[in-house]
Amino acid sequence: MDVILLRHGETEWSRARRHTGRTDLPLTPHGEDQARALSRLVADRPFALVLVSPAERARRTAELAGAGRYEVDADLWEWDYGGYEGLKTAEIQRSRPGWYAWRDGIVPGDEPHPGETVEDVGRRADKVLARIRSADGDVLVVAHAHMLRVLAARWLGLPAAHGRYFRLDTGTYSVLGYEHGDEPVLLRWNAPA
Repeated sequence: MDVILLRHGETEWSRARRHTGRTDLPLTPHGEDQARALSRLVADRPFALVLVSPAERARRTAELAGAGRYEVDADLWEWDYGGYEGLKTAEIQRSRPGWYAWRDGIVPGDEPHPGETVEDVGRRADKVLARIRSADGDVLVVAHAHMLRVLAARWLGLPAAHGRYFRLDTGTYSVLGYEHGDEPVLLRWNAPA
């Protein structure tokens, strides 16, 4: 079984490096081109399961990549950045010098952005992994940088916070799989289409 992970294409906020959790933004024209470029990995490949985040940027990426029929899975939403939603790291570091999301967490936000811990994201990733592992064949997942980084860490049996070691750019793909039968490994990471 291969698990192909697609990070959605560029949005205005990802280009500006703003923390984009639950804010639902469309792809930029460049982001749409990135999504179309991913079609070479998806087209004509049979998947036993295709899971996509509810966010417009992920759904549009799946559609432009040619994912065909897919299931929206709310557990694939990006990390809820709470009070840091829409801010750049440098802006946060003005009041919290040296702040790093993976180490220092977030502050609660408003009702649409209450925030969550990296461990909360890990619990959601574990639910997604249970679905993936029950599939009878290859799986395609289209979601977000931090969510997919946590998913990869949990696939390897690492704590959710170890997702910090897996940088993931927009419009890229990664592949999770096994070696020696049942040992989970990263087969490819952060690869351009």
